[in-house]
Amino acid sequence: MELILKYFTNLTDDQINKFKQLEALYQDWNLKINVVSRKDIDELYLRHVLHSLGIAKVMAFKDGSKILDVGTGGGFPGIPLAILFPNCSFHLVDSIAKKLKVVDEVVQGLGLTNVKTTHSRVEEINDTFDFIVSRAVAIMPTFVHWVKGKIAKEQRNTLKNGILYLKGGDLSEELQDYKTATIYNLSDFYTEDFYETKKVVHLPLKYRG
Repeated sequence: MELILKYFTNLTDDQINKFKQLEALYQDWNLKINVVSRKDIDELYLRHVLHSLGIAKVMAFKDGSKILDVGTGGGFPGIPLAILFPNCSFHLVDSIAKKLKVVDEVVQGLGLTNVKTTHSRVEEINDTFDFIVSRAVAIMPTFVHWVKGKIAKEQRNTLKNGILYLKGGDLSEELQDYKTATIYNLSDFYTEDFYETKKVVHLPLKYRG
């Protein structure tokens, strides 16, 4: 938890409380339904919570923003972002029902009112969003194909509407066809070794009416 306070110094008491509760909630539910590896549970804040919040280092969502989290797994990056941005709405989608069971229980345990979940493939979601976030569920061309037509027309944030993707390693080949993509190194924001090769990719996408 100290890790979160190290990099996010303006949290409200309510936000601090919610971030503190994450560890116990995930440890409890992970014993029943394994969604996070044992090693990762022991380093939940480093490997999952702070990693998810890397998106917030690149983009502070304006109030009223709508964000879709694709392949949310155990609720990352959606749940930490929903705590940080209580006036934005988050739609967390995964095709594996047991993972969403954990997500639903964590959301309920935290009393988050700005999160909804759907057990579905993303292609079946019929809505538009300011941003689509995810943690490396597929290579970028595949991901772009999945989320086609899901970007809102109205721009309300400092970055253009599109994808904010948490990825690692060398992305030059994967992103060679995306000239408008911007790569942000998380090592510019965080000093821990874990983030040495971790990145946030912003890829603007046009609204398709």
